[in-house]
Amino acid sequence: MESMLNKLKSTVTKVTADMTSAVMGNPVTREFEVGRHIASGGPGMCWRIYNGTKKSTKQEVAVFVFDKKMVEKYQKFDKDQIIESLKRGVQQLTRLRHPRLLTVQHPLEESRDCLAFCTEPVFASLSNVLGQWDNLPSPVPTDIKDYKLYDVETKYGLLQISEGLSFLHSGVKMVHGNLCLENVILNKSGAWKIMGFDFSISSTNPSDAEPKYSCKEWEPNLPPLCLPNPEYLAPEYILSVSCDAASDMYSLGVVMHAVFNEGKPVFQVNKHDIFKSFSRQLDQLSRLSPTMLNKIPEEVREHVKMLLSVTPNVRPDADQMTKIPFFDDVGAVTLAYFDSLFQRDNLQKSQFYKNLPKVLPKLPKRVVVYRILPALTSEFVNPDMVPFVLPNVLLIAEECTKDEYVRLILPDLSPVFKQQEPVQILLIFLQKMDLLLTKTPPEDIKNSVLPMVYRALEAPSIQIQELCLNIIPTFANLIEYPSMKNALIPRIKSACLQTSSLAVRVNSLVCLGKILEYLDKWYVIDEILPFLQQIPSREPAVLMGVLGIYKCTFSHKKLGIPKEHLAAKSLPHLVSLSIDNNLNLNQFNSFMAVIKDMLTRMEAEHKTKLEQLHSMQEQQRSMNINTSQTNQSEETKRTPSPGNQIDDVFGGSSGSAGVNGKANANSASAPQLNRMSLTLEEKQRLAKEQEQAAKLRNQPALAPQSIKPTTPTTQAKDLTSCLLNNMTSLGSLSLTSPPRPGLIQGSTISAYPSTTPMGSMASNGYNPTMGFQTGGQGMRPPGPGLYGGMATTTSTPNFGALTHNQGSTNTPDMSALDSLFTSNKPKVSLNQMAPPKLTPGTTATPWLNQSGSAQPSQTAPMQGAPLAMGGVTSGFGMQANPFFSPQNFSQPTAAPVMNAGGGLRHSSSVNNDLKDLFG
Repeated sequence: MESMLNKLKSTVTKVTADMTSAVMGNPVTREFEVGRHIASGGPGMCWRIYNGTKKSTKQEVAVFVFDKKMVEKYQKFDKDQIIESLKRGVQQLTRLRHPRLLTVQHPLEESRDCLAFCTEPVFASLSNVLGQWDNLPSPVPTDIKDYKLYDVETKYGLLQISEGLSFLHSGVKMVHGNLCLENVILNKSGAWKIMGFDFSISSTNPSDAEPKYSCKEWEPNLPPLCLPNPEYLAPEYILSVSCDAASDMYSLGVVMHAVFNEGKPVFQVNKHDIFKSFSRQLDQLSRLSPTMLNKIPEEVREHVKMLLSVTPNVRPDADQMTKIPFFDDVGAVTLAYFDSLFQRDNLQKSQFYKNLPKVLPKLPKRVVVYRILPALTSEFVNPDMVPFVLPNVLLIAEECTKDEYVRLILPDLSPVFKQQEPVQILLIFLQKMDLLLTKTPPEDIKNSVLPMVYRALEAPSIQIQELCLNIIPTFANLIEYPSMKNALIPRIKSACLQTSSLAVRVNSLVCLGKILEYLDKWYVIDEILPFLQQIPSREPAVLMGVLGIYKCTFSHKKLGIPKEHLAAKSLPHLVSLSIDNNLNLNQFNSFMAVIKDMLTRMEAEHKTKLEQLHSMQEQQRSMNINTSQTNQSEETKRTPSPGNQIDDVFGGSSGSAGVNGKANANSASAPQLNRMSLTLEEKQRLAKEQEQAAKLRNQPALAPQSIKPTTPTTQAKDLTSCLLNNMTSLGSLSLTSPPRPGLIQGSTISAYPSTTPMGSMASNGYNPTMGFQTGGQGMRPPGPGLYGGMATTTSTPNFGALTHNQGSTNTPDMSALDSLFTSNKPKVSLNQMAPPKLTPGTTATPWLNQSGSAQPSQTAPMQGAPLAMGGVTSGFGMQANPFFSPQNFSQPTAAPVMNAGGGLRHSSSVNNDLKDLFG
């Protein structure tokens, strides 16, 4: 099977290549471009039909080609006979011109390989359409294979053949001599045309009323292409060697029978014994049975029977056949009228075109598109006929597909779009605008259709403007938004403002109101609503049109008017229009209803906005307060204030509150200020601190690790070295200073250590390093303003640095120093001089802290802090004398008293203590 397919494919390819080479050598190809093989026809189906175009004009044609290789099997004489017969038929056809005969565009051209000529565009032969596919390309073209003749096509086709024969018999005095299916050609429009005049016989006396035709005797030895088709010949042609116009009518009867019987003629003829076949056929025709004609329509059956009569005189002539009732079908009459339009005047044409829309729905689409439409579009060159033709063309366009519309109708409509006269053309287009916008490509809409609408809006005729404004809303959804916004809307607004017609102005407003839904919200607010305020007219209809646009915009879900525009522009404009004196009560009520709706919505929207804003402000204020409180608590927990450290140094007494009262007040008021306004950086810092605190809270608790205590190594103390070290450290403290004056008002006590370059450093065995300035360094001499607010600077021990060791529970063993003290006072051991363990809530006095705090290391630094005191000459430090009574350190010391200015008072108890210290 595969080998057979390959063989067939190679054969088809070879034949195609051969035909291409054969045609390329023909002179026809100089002027015409030959296309694909589409059909076959002519005597014996010997002509191959190709589509083609004329190179100079691009006009579509059909190219008939006869390949001489088809007759290579014959002798030279027979080949010459065939070639001459074919050439004679084409030449005769070229000389004849009639609408029912195939029109030749280019005469016959002969080359070494083929014969060729060009005709009007052709679809196929009638033989191809009825199923005879000889000499067709393989595979058979689908359009031919699926082609089915409609009744109206069959009726009008047979009528056309009858009219063609009438022309030959009456006008030319010629007998065709070979009328058969293969010699009837269907052109591109579907019209049936006669060709194949190879065996035509002209009258010997054309000037006489009764023509005479000389018939040749049948020669069975000639090739089939040199003889007419015997199945369509009249019996007298073979049996009596005579013929006339009635012989062609017999052939017409056989053609009619074949058309209604799938291409089968009345009798099958044995071409080898044709005389015997015709004798038998003659007997059958004399008693023709009704069953042979049962497929022929009843209304024409009797006429076919007469055409097939044995007696030539009984057969109706061609003129009589054109007038039989069978051809009075409305479709056939309509097609016949189109073919004779060139003979009609404008009045007759206009009446016909007016009634044509009633007939078009009854006709098959193929007939309408390929037969009627070309005839209609040919009338576009006549401007007076365009208003009558255009409705029918648009009616046909509705039934076409978009591709058919673009290919067959739009090229002819494009010039009509630009015609402005007569005005009915524009009105017809406007009424069918939805059709045009649906099937016309966007580029053609932009270039042809919409400019026509714009011209209608600018037309001087008020009727056209009104119609255009009334029709625009029906197809507004099909217009592209940029075209509507930039071209259509501005022209509608211009028509409203510039016209003097109240109807046009009102229709413009109504048109705008109907197409608002296709516009953008802000375009309506920025362009349409301000335009309403420019309308000078105050007629009630215009005012109600303005109100309608406001109402549509306000109530439409997609659009809407913002409350700012309502308050500033829309409501003031509507209120001013509502009190116009031209409005009646109902119209005024309509205005007030819209105004109230606008006010209600504006009130609701703005109230909602204010409520939301208030809620947001309250929420923000609450968040700021919580944030400030959290920030304050975190700062308090993390960093103790300097005042608190000094309070701890002075034992947390009531007097210390007086020292730091001002600072506390300031610190208390600071959060109030910060609580009201926080910068962005502060908020970011606060957020980071809160995030860090949350991370710390989420961390797991640290598990205590057990550490094995190391066994201390007991070593014997070197009492001499210990005594010398203690005496050296005690010598750095001066006890010879006079009584300390109170703090001058405005003086400050720094809670943080500071050093001066002139100070001398000393260390003792109990406290961290403490810095003192030597006498006279940094001291102001005593003078009148000593206590009047001028402070001199000395270095004093840093009391604030001692507070973090108050909770220490390790007390050093000082019993080794007991023997160094004199016995004039009761002895107090050095262990008793150590500060007692403090219970929670109590604070050690600064004096006890100074002398008794034990430090685990002697390397911890302790810097002297400046103290505001009067100028005093310095001697030994008060701890430098080892011969003092230790009982003074074990007595509780009165809390320092604050003077009115916030400084320490000169306490008498302190002087007494110092006197006791010096004995």
